[in-house]
Amino acid sequence: MDWTLEVAFLPVTDVDRAKEFYTRVGFHPDHDASPSDGVRFVQMTPPGSGCSIAFGTGIVEGAAPNAGTLMLCVSDITSARRHLVDAGVEVSDVDVQQWGHFVYFDDPDGNHWNVQYLPYRYQN
Repeated sequence: MDWTLEVAFLPVTDVDRAKEFYTRVGFHPDHDASPSDGVRFVQMTPPGSGCSIAFGTGIVEGAAPNAGTLMLCVSDITSARRHLVDAGVEVSDVDVQQWGHFVYFDDPDGNHWNVQYLPYRYQN
């Protein structure tokens, strides 16, 4: 039996602002529905990812930001950083560590993201 992680829930204070931010970053808006009063469910997926994020109203307990950090993995950290900058996202410089290269950014609610590049995965 496979156990797959397919959706991570994020607390947000403004659903439309969060949806605009993640759309600008390049996430695909998969689903946006209000199945009942007081509930809105938005699901978005990063390009090429098997895991989506979900946020909205009436679906996540607790206030923003999330307690942890979410990580995106890329094959080119320089291009990923440039994409975020071009999208108007405040993003860190590339942090080169012995085990990998990283950039960091927060969404408008302070949910923290790491973008990771592992050189050994992409070298011949």
